[in-house]
Amino acid sequence: MTMTRLVKTGTQTLVLLTISFLVHTTSHALPAFATQTGQNCIACHAGGQYPELTPYGRMFKLTGYTIGERALRASVMAIAGASKMSNPDAVDASIGLNKPYKNGSLQFETASLFLAGKVADNVGVFSQMTYDNLHPADAGGQYVGHTTMDGVDVRYADQFVSEKSNVIYGISLNNRPSIVDPWNTAWAWMQYVPSSPDRGANQYGDGGSNGPPYPGNGTSAAGLAGVSGYVFLNKAIYAELGLYKTARGSFKFLNSGSPQIESTLRITNPYWRVAYNKEWGAHSWMLGTSGMVSHQYDPTNATLCTTDPTCYQTGKVRGVDTQYQYLLDPHTFTVQGTYQRQNFDTGSQAAGIASSNLSIMRAKASYVYQAKYGGSYSYFNVPGGPELATQGGTYEVFYMPHQNVRLGLQYTAYNKLVSIDTPHDANTLRFYIWAAY
Repeated sequence: MTMTRLVKTGTQTLVLLTISFLVHTTSHALPAFATQTGQNCIACHAGGQYPELTPYGRMFKLTGYTIGERALRASVMAIAGASKMSNPDAVDASIGLNKPYKNGSLQFETASLFLAGKVADNVGVFSQMTYDNLHPADAGGQYVGHTTMDGVDVRYADQFVSEKSNVIYGISLNNRPSIVDPWNTAWAWMQYVPSSPDRGANQYGDGGSNGPPYPGNGTSAAGLAGVSGYVFLNKAIYAELGLYKTARGSFKFLNSGSPQIESTLRITNPYWRVAYNKEWGAHSWMLGTSGMVSHQYDPTNATLCTTDPTCYQTGKVRGVDTQYQYLLDPHTFTVQGTYQRQNFDTGSQAAGIASSNLSIMRAKASYVYQAKYGGSYSYFNVPGGPELATQGGTYEVFYMPHQNVRLGLQYTAYNKLVSIDTPHDANTLRFYIWAAY
């Protein structure tokens, strides 16, 4: 498919989506949180970009999603995309790289169902279940759609206000370390345009399974079960501590759809986050640090590992991140940066876990005008030898004809890429349509 045909097909799909939205919605019929608060999307999301949060959006999240009327509503989000890799013949399947599937064709990729809102005066919920239309069912090459519990955050929050101090505090039951983060710059939120990583040419876009990695929690399981407590002092100091284990028993729903390959048995895995925040006029700035210590169970030695502590891989991740925002209508400008170091100590029996020590650096700058027209550039760098090194960047332009619809074009260019002799062969052009209701 040529790019002209790709854009034409995508535009036709966008028109149908937009007509559907205009028929079924009014200016007040917005996704769940917007309906609850009576605010437009740009009140919480910088320039309308999900998931980048404004100061108001951060306050809404810190107070447990409880601003506005009491309501628990459903929202949906869907992604259609087409990605074209420069030279698919450069991919060597014999060394574990995934060859692009239907290179350049427009495909329905993912859809998410959200159930979110204010449950009581101090209790709120955010939950997301995601359907991946291009998920592989098994190693035999049969591909079918697959649904997983993507993110759950159930909170109790309150605040104490006096003449000298303002303290917001809360506790969260959740399934992903860092999902509680009020800036949405931590690990759980870094892939800004969701896409299926398992099949399709978008594997070599920013976020695909063979593309540049994102910081993570050092484990291979998507859903755990944990409790986090946090405080936010005088809108300046944020501190959070969470404890995580395998989602089992009554909490198994937090890991629905994901394989139970993660087990901590008698060990609790701590996550921590500390950040400094400053807001003045149209400006805000954050500098933070976070980390986690995990003990990952080797699923290939299930019997032996019930008694042998060497069946665990200990992962230690720690990093720093920062964000600057300028928000003054009609301009939105955001700069983000993060650096994370991942170190692993594998026991002698943990042969089924393969992980390498990593240093991951990412930076992104974005600009949005009138909450309609935007562009961004993101840089990624993973230093190391041929089995690790990845370096490059993603250029993006996007247009939001309606606050519920986004049309984007991305180009990911590589200077270094694992196991490909000429990294430029993996450069990928991606067109997407992103809609939420």
